[in-house]
This record gives sequence, structure tokens and C-alpha cells, in this order.
Amino acid sequence: MSAPPAAGGPPRTAVIGAGSWGTALAHHLARGGHEVVAWARSADLVEGINAAHMNPRYLRGLALHPTLRASTELEAAVAGARLVVYASPAQHIRAIMARAAPHVARDAVVVSASKGIETSTLETMAEVLGDVLPAAVAGRACFLSGPSFAEEVVLGQPTAVTIASRDAAAARLAQAAFQTDSFRAYTSHDVMGVEMGGALKNVVAMAAGMVAGLGLGHNATAALITRGLAEIIRLAEAMGGEAITLSGLAGVGDLILTCTGGLSRNRHVGVELGKGRTLEQILADMEQVAEGVETTRAAHALARREGIEMPIVDQVHAVLFEDLPAAEALENLMLRDPKSEIWT
Repeated sequence: MSAPPAAGGPPRTAVIGAGSWGTALAHHLARGGHEVVAWARSADLVEGINAAHMNPRYLRGLALHPTLRASTELEAAVAGARLVVYASPAQHIRAIMARAAPHVARDAVVVSASKGIETSTLETMAEVLGDVLPAAVAGRACFLSGPSFAEEVVLGQPTAVTIASRDAAAARLAQAAFQTDSFRAYTSHDVMGVEMGGALKNVVAMAAGMVAGLGLGHNATAALITRGLAEIIRLAEAMGGEAITLSGLAGVGDLILTCTGGLSRNRHVGVELGKGRTLEQILADMEQVAEGVETTRAAHALARREGIEMPIVDQVHAVLFEDLPAAEALENLMLRDPKSEIWT
């Protein structure tokens, strides 16, 4: 591994995860001048990144920055890094970061770019990191979310995200690390709001996909997105998040992208469910994780724990795990008792 950059230069960076999102962020940071090492379990992925400057599994045909390096050795990847970016699936963060924790520098800033809720504990990524990282490191942790398809980030297309942290200085450091002429980063103090927006939009995206798979129109999609946002806000506020955050990039911005964009994995799952395929059939054909499936389990349980009414989440849960046909789920939503649009 090459030496750290000279004093005053960008911090050496580790990116944990070389799926499409992790690879895109690693490429972006390398393009911005960082010395980046990406960690992956797969030796084939590591070889593809190091030898051919491509991710042969997840970002086929897209050239990666030539200075980006990859490794299968997690401990070596994070050792000495001043910026550690976690971009693997949400359900793996506890095990991976617990393994990495002894090797993370005590002055490092950890950035979670994973969007989800741990199903076994119903903890957010911030709460999981609080469990496994030293308190000082966890207290500086940052959480990156917003409308950002990996392929478009690799291509350098304009992207804007939010980086939330309870430590304002850490948020500014992460902001500076990610900011370029094609990638704009805003800061926020509302960690819970940013995390809940990033996680729950995937559930709503599956519902929006079902609408498309059933052959319904733009009216239904717009209504679904709007009412889905209302559910996200209700649960986020109950968990301590702020409604205003959900009107921004990590809320409505990411929700619109994931519900309407053709590159959305979660929307794809919904489309196929709307066409009548089973969840098992759909997931068997996918190489990448659709975070919304497990997030639906967690959101459904959180809503009950917090006493929050989330009818869209309820119906998506029924389609995914209770064999309810998508058409019946939509009918159930339409036949609910009329009420005021704004209510608590």
C-alpha cells in the first residue's frame, strides 16, 4: 500500500464495499485527488479494479480512476485512513465495522453511505456504529444520503447529497472530501431525519414499482410518492428526526429518484411484483441487494413499536411477506376510510 499523502493533502481514504455504490464513491474520491483503497470480499472484483480499472460485476463497461486500488484485506484497507466510508449493505454493517473497529484511527471520520435499518435490532446505522465503534469515533460519524445513482456518479453527472453528523466539524470535513464540480454536498445536523429518509424511500419505491408493474398511470405514482413521504415524515419525527429534513435531498429528492428512475433496484423489485412474479424469483435474478426488502420488515416493526400508522408500508409488507397480490394491496389503500390530508 502506498504512503499517505503529504501534510495538507487530501486524507487517505478507505471505502468498505465494492458493489456499485461503493465503487462509485471510491472512484469519485480518487478522481478528487484522494488516495483510495476499496475493500471487497471477492478476489475477482479486486483484480478487476486493480488490473483493468473496472468493476466487472457491478459497473460493467465503466472505466474507473487509475489511482483507485482495491484489497481483500479489511484491516489493511482501513489502517491509517483518515476517512473511512462504509458502503456495503445495511444488514452487514455491524459485523464488518466491528471487525474493522480496532484498526480505525481514533481521529478518523467514518461516513456511512448505507441506507437501511438493521432488522434484528431495529437500529439505524448511527445506532449500530455507536454499538461497535469507540465512542469518540462514533460521535463524529457522518451519514451520506440523497438522490444518487452509482452509474451517474461514475460518469461525473451532476449529483447533490446531504451529509449529516452530530459533529459539525466532521460534517464539514466529509463535505470537503466529497465536494467537486460535479458532486455537491450539503451538511445537516439531523442524523435521524437523513437516515430515515434514505432507508424508507426504498419501501415506497417498491410500491411505486408495483404501480408501474400493474400498468397504472402517473396519477397513481404521484399520489403514492406524496403519501409515502407523509408516512416517512411521521415515523422520522417519532424517532426524533425533523420534518424539514425530509423536504430536502435526503427526503423528497431521494424519494423522487428512487420511485421514478429506471436504475432503481427497489423500484425494479416492485415492477416485477406488480407483474405477478414472486419475491424469490425476482431476487434470484438480481446480483445486487435491494435494501428495501429488509427495510420493509424493519419499518413495519418500527411503526408498530412507535404507534405510527403507515398504510403503504403495511401493504408492501403484505405483498413481500404475506403473499398478498399487488393489485389487492392497491385496492386496500384506495378503500381506506376518507380522512383529512394533514393529520397526526
